[in-house]
Amino acid sequence: MERKTEMETIIRKPVVVSDMKQRLADINLSVSWMDFANKYFHKSSSWFYHKLNGIDGNGGTGGFNEEEIEHLRGSLFDLSNRIRRAAESI
Repeated sequence: MERKTEMETIIRKPVVVSDMKQRLADINLSVSWMDFANKYFHKSSSWFYHKLNGIDGNGGTGGFNEEEIEHLRGSLFDLSNRIRRAAESI
């Protein structure tokens, strides 16, 4: 069995999802993304739309990073729970 004695450097490229708009296509017209951005991210709608469209503020390539993806996922789960509770109260 051979052991490596040299220290290896691992460089992780940050994950950026730039196709979120396509991933959310099923609900895209059903959600007020302006309200969603304000309530869950405390950001402007333009910031959120840039992220959805995979561009950064300067027109280059951008998107959601890993932390923002997890935040978005949790926020969508929260919204879905709120909708379910509203439906159950009818």
